[in-house]
Amino acid sequence: MNEAPELGERVLLAIDTAIGTSIALGVDGRIFEATSDDPRGHAERIGSLLAEVFETAGVGPERVEGVVAGIGPGPFTGLRVGIAAAQVFAQSRGVPLLPLQGHEAVALEALAGALAGVHVVQDAKRRELFVTEYSGIDWAGVPVRSVEPHLVARADHTPAANEVWPERIPAAGLVRLAARRLAAGRDFEPNRALYLRAPDMRQPTAPKRVST
Repeated sequence: MNEAPELGERVLLAIDTAIGTSIALGVDGRIFEATSDDPRGHAERIGSLLAEVFETAGVGPERVEGVVAGIGPGPFTGLRVGIAAAQVFAQSRGVPLLPLQGHEAVALEALAGALAGVHVVQDAKRRELFVTEYSGIDWAGVPVRSVEPHLVARADHTPAANEVWPERIPAAGLVRLAARRLAAGRDFEPNRALYLRAPDMRQPTAPKRVST
């Protein structure tokens, strides 16, 4: 549990499955978080983790006023599970969906240590990396993105001085960021997953016409 005065009276839920599964519930100025490091069992773990945060916080789902969806960057298979869960929860409760980039939450924690800037680097598999660069924190307490999320070949990556490799995306940070953006009247990200590359699954092509 973390103190989060920026929440005020808001009750916000965050779901992210870019790296493992991370769920957080912000209520009464506090944030409760539940996580799983299983890189493949997102769908199986989301239900139990949701139940865990609501039980720990001692509130019911009807209190939620907004759902933060971690939109990546991340792999297709894992990322879509969390986004779908956030969309379903928001629609079923009739509350806003609040999309945010997961790297922003990682940068928020790193920049709290007074770093001048930070590079968030995430393993993208296939000998590639997801990289986003941040220059600092703005007046609203939100990390300033200086270079958008992009894909880099691991062999071409040059390590930076202030580099962070997250083990998971902190859903608690997503709750904080959502509260700060709402308080400052800031927009959220487009409701679109950041895969940064085409998924492995492809639509079948139309069969070739056989000439007679």
